[in-house]
Amino acid sequence: MIKQVLTIAGSDSGGGAGIQADLKAMSANGVYAMSVITAVTAQNTEEVTDVFELPLSIVAAQIDAIFDDFEVAAVKTGMLSSTDIIKTVVTLLKPQQVKNLVVDPVMVAKGGQPLLKPDAIDSIKKELFPLALIVTPNVYEAQQLSGLEITSLADARRAAKIIHQFGCANVLIKGGHLPHDRATDLLYDGRFFNIFKGEFIDTPHTHGTGCTFASAIAAHLARGKSLPDAVQTAKTYLTQAIKHSLAIGHGKGPTNHFYFLNQD
Repeated sequence: MIKQVLTIAGSDSGGGAGIQADLKAMSANGVYAMSVITAVTAQNTEEVTDVFELPLSIVAAQIDAIFDDFEVAAVKTGMLSSTDIIKTVVTLLKPQQVKNLVVDPVMVAKGGQPLLKPDAIDSIKKELFPLALIVTPNVYEAQQLSGLEITSLADARRAAKIIHQFGCANVLIKGGHLPHDRATDLLYDGRFFNIFKGEFIDTPHTHGTGCTFASAIAAHLARGKSLPDAVQTAKTYLTQAIKHSLAIGHGKGPTNHFYFLNQD
């Protein structure tokens, strides 16, 4: 039976990030994708122009509807926006004892617009992280979470140790924004570091890469891969999706989730 994977995140009207990227990435990596929408953004390749948080009751009802009917093999969280939404998600996920929870601590959009209220950062760290198998911050998010400036892999190691203390089982600091060692990701399990080197592709069209990476990891965890294997497989997929990224819109175009299909 096909594995069923849930994303809990915000909607991106431009289709490059958020729920839309999650569904595409999960489908492209061989699982059945389901969604709980936490917020609706008015967004394109250039900017986020507006955000509307869904009522807590509808967020909760969506989660209940999924777990009442499906066998959820993994969950990925993205934009959770506010403390109230985080608390609602945590309250409903806890009794489900999700084994494969991938938390992408989405804080800021590519264009610089905040997607997580400042007071919600503590809630993510204290309440959601302890439920997570893995959290996947990029360098900017890891800096906010750890309080450290990250300009090297050595800095990323120190930050990973701090973030790990918030209670997650594993931390993956994504190196796409490192000044050196670009496209090198660092996985920390509380004892050992695992380095994932990759090809850095010099393109502005990287909208949705974080969502895509975390969703692909969740898909491969659901399919039974070990965490390091899931990260490596997802990274290989993401690299190709960036390599074949789409120069559409007038800003930073999206990754090509279905690059392997014959497209004109």
